[in-house]
Amino acid sequence: MINPNDIFTINSEEEFNNAAVSIFNYQYTNVYVYKRFVDFLKIDSNKIKHYTEIPFLPIEFFKKHKILDNNINSDVFYFQSSGTTSENLSKHLIGDAKIYQKSILESFKIFFGEPSEYIYLGLLPSYLEKKNSSLIYMVDFLMKQSSKKENGYFLYNFEDLNSLIKKLESKNQKIILFGVSYALLDFANMFPQNLKNTYVIETGGMKGRKEEITKDELLKELQNAFNTQNIFSEYSMTELLSQAYSLGENVYKCPPWMKILIRDAEDPFAYETNGKTGGINIIDLANYHSCSFISTQDLGKLTVFDSFQVLGRMDNSDIRGCSLLLL
Repeated sequence: MINPNDIFTINSEEEFNNAAVSIFNYQYTNVYVYKRFVDFLKIDSNKIKHYTEIPFLPIEFFKKHKILDNNINSDVFYFQSSGTTSENLSKHLIGDAKIYQKSILESFKIFFGEPSEYIYLGLLPSYLEKKNSSLIYMVDFLMKQSSKKENGYFLYNFEDLNSLIKKLESKNQKIILFGVSYALLDFANMFPQNLKNTYVIETGGMKGRKEEITKDELLKELQNAFNTQNIFSEYSMTELLSQAYSLGENVYKCPPWMKILIRDAEDPFAYETNGKTGGINIIDLANYHSCSFISTQDLGKLTVFDSFQVLGRMDNSDIRGCSLLLL
């Protein structure tokens, strides 16, 4: 049986497949809801030899069921999706916070280098406001790794954020500005400027806020307002413990322990090749103590070099996402 920490040393397709099948067998045995789901499909778990043969649990199950390793005695710590009080929110029970922390750090290093080198500014609610948001937990954890006195949240104070960025830019400090899309757009419209040392990472969040625009339009507006190509995106969700990042052109890459498959819109057990649109299935091996194999309601397509694009949501899917963090 693979140790959870071993997933962060994966560096080949064979190693990924071996780890995925091993974790599938563990979760089939130890995650009651997932076992029932697999059995309902009448799939023989002993015959699964490749990750493409593994059943993917519909993401909606996190709304109504306890998806947790039977060996975990406590379910006090959890992440919850954003939404209105009338909605049934997804709840992701976390068996081991250290796995999430390791995933945050190792993924960040792949895309941006050492976390301690940056000052982190957030156009997001603070951790005290949204303790059960996986996004806020991630940003807060990165802030703790850098321990810079300038780290902070500025969702309700654009003027102070603008002053601080100008000050840090003048000193050539390395900055990462995390923000929900609509807040970044509002800030960009109020305070357009030249950013030379700042990476802007948008985390989604236009639904229910204002007239929606495409991701490409959003990125272009931010690039123009800040006169920089360093407008990036992060892709994750409450039900995951790993993050994919786009470093440009709305094309995302996963860390080695995470993989995207595009399922056929008509056949959930068939997968599309590069360039064809379908539903996004995610393998997140960091979800060791819940379920690593999730069928989402997002639409996307694979591109070259193990990259992918997110194209929107399936019809009749719930309004959810980072823009609802404020509700």
